[in-house]
This record gives sequence, C-alpha cells and structure tokens, in this order.
Amino acid sequence: MQYKQLLMTRFLSILLIAVVFSSCSQFQKALKSDDVALKYKTAEELYEKGKYTKALRLFDQLGPSMRGKPSAEKLFYMYAQSYYKTKQYYSAAYQFEQYAASYPGSTKVEEVLFLSGKSSYMLSPAYSLEQGDTYKAIDKLQFFIDTYPNSTLMSEANILVKELREKLEKKAFEIAKQYHKTGEYFGDYNAAITALDNFMIDFPGTYLKEDALYYKFDSSYLQAINSIPQLMEQRLNEAKANYATLVKFRPETKYKADVDKKLAKIDTELQKYSK
Repeated sequence: MQYKQLLMTRFLSILLIAVVFSSCSQFQKALKSDDVALKYKTAEELYEKGKYTKALRLFDQLGPSMRGKPSAEKLFYMYAQSYYKTKQYYSAAYQFEQYAASYPGSTKVEEVLFLSGKSSYMLSPAYSLEQGDTYKAIDKLQFFIDTYPNSTLMSEANILVKELREKLEKKAFEIAKQYHKTGEYFGDYNAAITALDNFMIDFPGTYLKEDALYYKFDSSYLQAINSIPQLMEQRLNEAKANYATLVKFRPETKYKADVDKKLAKIDTELQKYSK
C-alpha cells in the first residue's frame, strides 16, 4: 500500500514538472515566434491563469501590431489590468487612460476610468512629500464621480477622494503649524496666526479644525504674554477671544487642561489693566 502511494506521489510530481516545463516551453516559443495568433493565445492563457508578468512580456510585443484590429480592445484591457495586478501603477494608469480614449463606447470604460484614478491613488505619497500624484488622483476620481454618479464603484471612489483630500489638509496644516514653531525662535507669532487662519479658510470643513484653533490660540497667547507693554492688553484680549472660539467649537477639547491654565494666566494679566 505504501509502495503504491509512493509511486502515485512520484507520478504526480513528474506530471506537475512536465506541465510546468510545457507551460514554460509554450511561453518561450510564443515569445520568440512571429506568429501573432500564437502570441495572443498564449498571452491570454497566461493572463487567465494570473501569470501577469509573463503575459505582459507578450502584450508588449503584441501592442504595436494589434492596434486597430477587432481583438485589440480585449488585448489592451488585459494589458492595462496586468500592469495593475503587478502593482506597476504608473504604467497601469497610463494604459487605462489610453484604453478609455481608444474605446469610448466600451462597456469597460467606467471600470477603467475608476482604475486609472485608483492607480494614481496608489501612487500618492506620504503627506510630507510633494503631492503632484495626489492632485492627479483627485482629479481623475472626481471626474469619474461626476461622470458616473450611479456607479457601483461610487462608494469606494468617494472614500479614496476623502483620504486624498485629508492628506492635502494634513500637509497644509503641518506647514501652518511650522510657523508656530518658528515663532519660538523669532519671538513673532503673527505669521503663525495668519497661516492658521488661511488654513481654515482653505479647508473650512477640515477634520483638523480643533488642532488649528488650538495652535492659533496658543500662538496668540505666546504673542501676548511676550509683548511689549503698549501692545500687551490688546493681545491678551485677542488671545482670550481665540480661547472662546476654540471652546465654542469643541467645549470638551482635548487641549482643555492646557488652554484653561493659559486662560487663567491671561485673566491674571488683564487684571493689571483694570485698575
């Protein structure tokens, strides 16, 4: 019994090796062949099996000679998808765009426009880096949303756009916040207050509003208590107003202990001007 099982195991192993070599042999034959039909058939089979890297090599060869032919539409769809499946997102985005432009009447245009935008989304870098790909992804996905408002992909598209916009908000906020830090070195927080105001104007519904209001208050507070006597009363009142704006927006702000302590300091200093 064990002998038969051993023979069966060996047989299956040999069969598997034969299939693998046959597949490799077919791929190599198609790769070197001038037979377009053979290349296409082999590329399609590899694509269906999920062997996208090998399929791409054949699609690269087929592309120039297939343009304008009836089977080209399917080929270029598989071509773009192969780039996407292998996470080559720059090439995928480009090929999806080319497909949509070349076959505007295709039933797959909705899908490829979404995937072109998602490919650019995948290329969007960390918020601290240059955001060219982020803006590009937003433009593509917003175009998709506007063009296909009833698409089944709409929910995902909106989620992706939201994430991208929040990344831009984070970058803008960190730039504004940096002025708060530089204010410590130069003893001038006017630039920080202006930058934070501009941030809230540019992103009125920002998820970082509480933080922006806190740093605006803190900047005005530090500006006030370090002011020359002639400007101190005015700046203390401005800081107090910024405190009121923060706690009105978020009564139980995560910064409450800190801002309440600083408010007490402001009120103590203002008492000197009421006498």
